Amino acid sequence: MEPETIVEIAEVAAHGADFVSEPMNWTYMVIVLVCSILGLAIALMLKSWVMKQDTGPENMRKISDYIKEGAEAFLKRQNTTIIWLAAVLTAVLFVMYAYVRSPREFDPVQDPIALGLAIAGSFIFGALCSVFAGYIGMYVSIRANIRVATAVQTSLNKALQIALRGGAVSGIFVVAVSLLGVGLLFSLIELAGISDSEHIPFLIVGYGFGASFVALFAQLGGGIYTKAADVGADLVGKVEAGIPEDDPRNPAVIADLVGDNVGDCAGRGADLFESTAAENIGAMILGAGLAMNASQAGYPFVYGTIGVMMFPLIARAFGILAAIVGIISVSTTEDGDPMVALNKGYAWAVVLAMIAFGGTTWWLLSVEGAPQAWWHFFICGIIGVLTSVAFVGITQYYTEHKYRPVKEIAEASTTGPATNIISGVAVGFECTAVPTIVMGIAILASYYIGRFAFPAEALENGVNGGLFGTGVATMGMLATAAYILAMDTFGPIADNAGGIVEMSGQPEDVRKKTDRLDAVGNTTKALTKGYAIGSAALAAFLLFSAFMDEVGLYAKEQIIRDNIPWPVVDLSKPEVFVAGLLGAMLVFLFSALAIRAVGTTAKAVIEEVRRQFKDLPRVNDIIQFTDDFKPDYGTCVDLVTRNALKAMIAPGLLAVLMPVAVGVIFKIFIGLRNDPLIAAESVAALLMVGTITGILMATFLNNSGGAWDNAKKFIEDGAYGGKYIKDANGNDIKNPTHGAAVVGDTVGDPFKDTAGPSIHVLIKLLATVTLVLAPLFI
Repeated sequence: MEPETIVEIAEVAAHGADFVSEPMNWTYMVIVLVCSILGLAIALMLKSWVMKQDTGPENMRKISDYIKEGAEAFLKRQNTTIIWLAAVLTAVLFVMYAYVRSPREFDPVQDPIALGLAIAGSFIFGALCSVFAGYIGMYVSIRANIRVATAVQTSLNKALQIALRGGAVSGIFVVAVSLLGVGLLFSLIELAGISDSEHIPFLIVGYGFGASFVALFAQLGGGIYTKAADVGADLVGKVEAGIPEDDPRNPAVIADLVGDNVGDCAGRGADLFESTAAENIGAMILGAGLAMNASQAGYPFVYGTIGVMMFPLIARAFGILAAIVGIISVSTTEDGDPMVALNKGYAWAVVLAMIAFGGTTWWLLSVEGAPQAWWHFFICGIIGVLTSVAFVGITQYYTEHKYRPVKEIAEASTTGPATNIISGVAVGFECTAVPTIVMGIAILASYYIGRFAFPAEALENGVNGGLFGTGVATMGMLATAAYILAMDTFGPIADNAGGIVEMSGQPEDVRKKTDRLDAVGNTTKALTKGYAIGSAALAAFLLFSAFMDEVGLYAKEQIIRDNIPWPVVDLSKPEVFVAGLLGAMLVFLFSALAIRAVGTTAKAVIEEVRRQFKDLPRVNDIIQFTDDFKPDYGTCVDLVTRNALKAMIAPGLLAVLMPVAVGVIFKIFIGLRNDPLIAAESVAALLMVGTITGILMATFLNNSGGAWDNAKKFIEDGAYGGKYIKDANGNDIKNPTHGAAVVGDTVGDPFKDTAGPSIHVLIKLLATVTLVLAPLFI
């Protein structure tokens, strides 16, 4: 957005002579709250339906109980740690806003104490909602697994529906609670009368920060747990002992199954919760600025500034209803492809969401004097949906075994682990190209379509809908977030069901059915990661734009008084360049800490499993299990829990404190008399360069890890000799090609399930922390 445009918005936002604050139209908020509550009610109905299903025989329930106890114990300890950290940060936010920072003309609330309470209160509320949303998702998943394992023995369709509806409880709950939280905060502040409606988004940005803060630690802790257990179980179980993945003789197998829930359910639930919360608020800020500016130029939105601000919330509310229809519609036959059924449900959700999106755009984004505006913004929303579909397809190409990248890695495994890893790294670097092009096209297309939503004379008067167009595209991409999260949580439920079937010794035909569901679950988890990267990219641009708007609004008085240049991110300034360099470094250092944490914890698991296996006899280097061997699952579960929680602290605090440190240090020690906004500009550079680096790094980590995983599965299914080959005497021996693929998969595990997903959150956390603390850098 051009500097002069933002100055005009700032004048209006500061209650210029021609602007009068609009009264709140409660029709919009009623729709938001009703749809959110309806979504929660349906989620509870789905939970009730899942819980009524048969739980099977005692031996299966015993395994499920092990998983449930381990997951709940970990989450309880993790949430206790996170809440203590959040409480400390809440106090810091209050003190900085209420006592450290001087009041400014644009402050939504002139009383510093009230402002501090609003920011700190919205932060802790967002953190608590995020904890709650993550817990609900995992609560159902660790109880749905046994029901899927039981249902699959008689009906593949019933098992599919239980797994998806169990995942849907998480998906619907996360999106509905996110929306409800923003709606309630907005309503409470409006009813309290402490701020004009147009300024309320600046008071509730802390909600998105709180959600991001919890999401980062939840994803980190869960990711470290799940991959450390997985690596330990695989390297000793598969490679050294030569036993199947979920063999009950493996002491780390329960910890592995627990990890699927705490990483992929609780962690991903918190991830998408903060995505929807932060992006709603960012879009509201951009929408308010555009609406006020357009009104001043003589092109008012039909339903005013409040209607534009409410657009993201109402569009998301209707998206919940569309996702519910898609989830309920999923069914398959005994010989059908479960992935086809899930895709049909997704198609229903997309079509219905877009119909509702178009209606909402026509209703709230119609402009007097610009009849073409609403459908321009509707096209921006369609661009967002198409971007999500493109990311899903790209991820599928790079991670499914039927395509060239995975086959290439599998073939490289025939010559050993080194060539497997070289090939996987090459695939990971390659796969950043097409997503980058797609993101670039989506951002530019939505920007220019939004820019030309208004007539030429409006553009000449500074009315530019480009940034809001990118915000609408982000809303379109997230319109089906509830269904996407349901498919994501489907993965660990199906995986756990397969583990229960394997460990309880069920017949081979039952295991084949759970293998089909598990294979689909692996695909949906990989596709969700691609979706998360795409949404993070669009959301990061939206939130970066909102940050620049906020800086301009808060600094307006200083800019006009001192006639200083409008802040832009000028990398030719040494201070700004250094801050950008620190942003790129942050992504690499964060990834290193996350991956090292997995390696350190996995080493402890490997040593513990080896200790339990050390007295067993070996024949041809293959462990022979005796009848009296009893694995000690509890020790492995406790060991991984302690190490994962300890290891998540350093990378989590690094992500939160780095932008704060740069902003405060640059303001105090490098602030220039002729460039007093250098600290805010430097933080913007850190955010911008860190976001770009993070998007590419997350793409590399996610897709290379997924490709390594599926190359291993491709070989296990029989390619290149399978798991075992015959020696000269006709005896089964371990296939070195499979061993090389397992090594590659082990390298990829912390890439795709720890560091990669955590970077999604890191990107948005950088944006939300800078958005909340922007006034402190000016």
